[in-house]
Amino acid sequence: MLPRNRLIRCALALLFACAGPAVADTAADVRALLSRGDPNGALPLAERAAKASPNDPQLRFLHAVVLMDLQRDDAALELFTRLTQDYPELPDPYNNIALLHARAGRLEAARQALETALRNDPGHRTARVNLGQVHLMLAVQAWELAAAAGPLDPPLQRLLEGARSLLAAGTAPATPR
Repeated sequence: MLPRNRLIRCALALLFACAGPAVADTAADVRALLSRGDPNGALPLAERAAKASPNDPQLRFLHAVVLMDLQRDDAALELFTRLTQDYPELPDPYNNIALLHARAGRLEAARQALETALRNDPGHRTARVNLGQVHLMLAVQAWELAAAAGPLDPPLQRLLEGARSLLAAGTAPATPR
């Protein structure tokens, strides 16, 4: 017979070993619901999973992504911010913070968040693409302010129109999942 402490440790190890696949299955289920365009269906699953595994950054991240997809931006921003506090080395929460800032028109805050994501992972392609879009949005903003002060010369007017066309033709900044 195993000593009581060893028996408890073995039981806990077995419980955690069995929980691992369940966590992975839950994350896959949430992702599947999101990919089918059902964030309302994903929300209760993501909330339960994040509450059951509060130290799992992947489940917390998915919970915040679901909130973001539901346009619950303040709640999503709070969760992503907490993730950056608990796991400051992860680039994806910073990328999504940037998306929320950009969606709210806070372009400078978006730029700063993306630069933090890229400091954490210089090869993070999604953050790099999003930074390019934010820079383009900042350029349009600056040129529109210049146009408000007086007519733009034709080359600058063409740049402004081209940048607006690029933004209109482009897709929304990407969210990693």
